Amino acid sequence: MRKPAAAKPARNRPAKVKAKAAAKPAEPAMDVAVGRRIRDLRRVRQFSLETVAARTELSIGFLSQIERGLSSPSLRVLATLADVLGVGIAALFGASPSADGGSDQVVTRGLQRPELKLWRTGVSKQLLSPASSDNKLNLFLVHLEAGGSTGDELYTHDGEEAGLVLEGEMMLTVDSQTWSLKTGDSFRFASRRPHRFSNPARDAKAVVLWVNCVTGAG
Repeated sequence: MRKPAAAKPARNRPAKVKAKAAAKPAEPAMDVAVGRRIRDLRRVRQFSLETVAARTELSIGFLSQIERGLSSPSLRVLATLADVLGVGIAALFGASPSADGGSDQVVTRGLQRPELKLWRTGVSKQLLSPASSDNKLNLFLVHLEAGGSTGDELYTHDGEEAGLVLEGEMMLTVDSQTWSLKTGDSFRFASRRPHRFSNPARDAKAVVLWVNCVTGAG
């Protein structure tokens, strides 16, 4: 009678291990996909790692880790890289860019939204407009997990942005001023003004409809 009882945990234990192993790789896989897009954009523009490092003030080693999916970049780092590559953040979504970057797609279906999940910071962005590296106007649905943030450091990039808080609360800092935005509140500012944003809630996520207009890309 004791044998079946001893054998039961032995059978269950591998199943639990397998379940954990199956769930874990989803996050690094996102880093690999983003890194591949950054590398492809860099090669399309015929930029060396040294050139990008010099223009972003990031180390060659760190850039190499990002491109190989070994490091998860923050939104600030991604915005800086997109700026140097002459594109908006939206160019990091979806399929790898073509040489001309062109796309005549008009509609994006709800089940086909590309997503950029910055899992270390609790920020994810779904691209609502068709993906193309030459788009200057892009629409996003930004999800901020409880405590999610772009980081303590303010950052800048090309363009303008505006948004509407659909759910929850968001803290927005532009220059030296900080606002608490709640459901129904909206905003607009030039992206060259130093900024950051976060979700101050401990137990609720925030959802923001966000527009980015890239003025210098292309």
